[in-house]
Amino acid sequence: MKLRILTAEFMHETNTFSRIATDRQAFRNRYYLLGAEAIAERGEQNTELAGFLDIGRKYDWQIDHVLSAAAGPGGKVTSAAFDWLTDPIVAAVGEQQYDGILLGLHGAMVTDFCEDGEGELLQRLRAVAGDSIPIAITLDLHANVSRKMCALADIIVSYKTYPHIDMRETARHAGEILQRNLRKEISPRTIRIGCPMLEEINGARTDSGPMIERIRAARQWEQREDTFAVSINGGFASADITEVGPTVLITGEGDMEAHREFASSLAADIWQHRQNVVNDYLDVAAAAAIAATFTSSEGPLIIADYADNPGAGSYGDATNLLRALLDIRVSNACFGPLVDGDTVQQLSQHEPGDLVPVKLGGEVDPPLRRSCTRIAGGTGFPERWPLCRRRSHGRWPAWLIRADRGGEDRWNRGSDYNSCPADARSAAVQELRHRADIKKRDRAQINAAFPSRLRTDCGARHCL
Repeated sequence: MKLRILTAEFMHETNTFSRIATDRQAFRNRYYLLGAEAIAERGEQNTELAGFLDIGRKYDWQIDHVLSAAAGPGGKVTSAAFDWLTDPIVAAVGEQQYDGILLGLHGAMVTDFCEDGEGELLQRLRAVAGDSIPIAITLDLHANVSRKMCALADIIVSYKTYPHIDMRETARHAGEILQRNLRKEISPRTIRIGCPMLEEINGARTDSGPMIERIRAARQWEQREDTFAVSINGGFASADITEVGPTVLITGEGDMEAHREFASSLAADIWQHRQNVVNDYLDVAAAAAIAATFTSSEGPLIIADYADNPGAGSYGDATNLLRALLDIRVSNACFGPLVDGDTVQQLSQHEPGDLVPVKLGGEVDPPLRRSCTRIAGGTGFPERWPLCRRRSHGRWPAWLIRADRGGEDRWNRGSDYNSCPADARSAAVQELRHRADIKKRDRAQINAAFPSRLRTDCGARHCL
């Protein structure tokens, strides 16, 4: 008889300092897909759902997929949006007898009524499913893993890469453990060791720094017969919650004290290296000065504005770095994207070549007022996330404009940056690779476009 498994994906990384609530529309803007539509859209991509389906085919499971939904990093998830996505998952469990549950979660969701969105979802599921049905979950490496998550989920597996490229692999890993659990071969449970820090000092980057050795050690420990998964979570510091920060999880059985000692050793290493920062952070003036004297014989200079990073829930509209670059007359440069829906609407009333006075960005910082020439643009770029290879869901308006000082081009984007796709975020980079200077906000996208040429990071204003 086939095993019947319920699956769902529900993800959000919440920046509690953001003033923009994450509502239903925010999820629709990124993706909200039900059942068969989700499988058709995400079932062959680098996604958790694809990994779940891989294991289902391997072991001839009957999979009932409820939904796949995610919103871009942003403010607290509203209770209405949370219930809208949680209720169908819980209802499905109440309507059908399942052998197991597989969920693709993020691990850093905060709602407007509780600090632990994932823990709340699991609690609601357990209230209906009981304790006998095993629940396996996957998490982002930047999860703030709570004690409740570990108590309510039997199996937890987090990504081991940042930038994240192992979503499907992580889901397969969780599915394999669930299969063994369902066959009564193992009885997994998860222990958690936390660190008294807001986050791993280098944002849990796995392409450089001490995380490389930690991941190697984790994989080695996973070779033990009684160890099923070792997850090192860097935490997400932009969540002002009680259980914030790095954690080490071990899903296993047998000698749990030995597991706890190993997890504690990894947590101690994270603490001991809390001062070993891999990145060099510069202020705005220093970054602009470097850009002014840079020559592009070996490729473009890339300045990542960490402090206004929409990939962590910031607004994407800060102007201090742009102002400094214009004031110092940096030329042959591209800056973007900059989120400013009002200016996009204003430019839509003009033709290419028109000189237009505009107010750029500045919903938080002071706005920048300049005259600019509209060059190109229109309906924007199709939504596509290259690391997942997900197909288009929508388009956002965007204009390429040239400032009247220094000849700097920049992409000005409407809508909320966090609902904007990676293609739109990186379009200026892709189109203007030949330019000497490129200012970008999302380092993960920079690494994808220019993996060996990242030159400097700039904190344009205080990090939230």
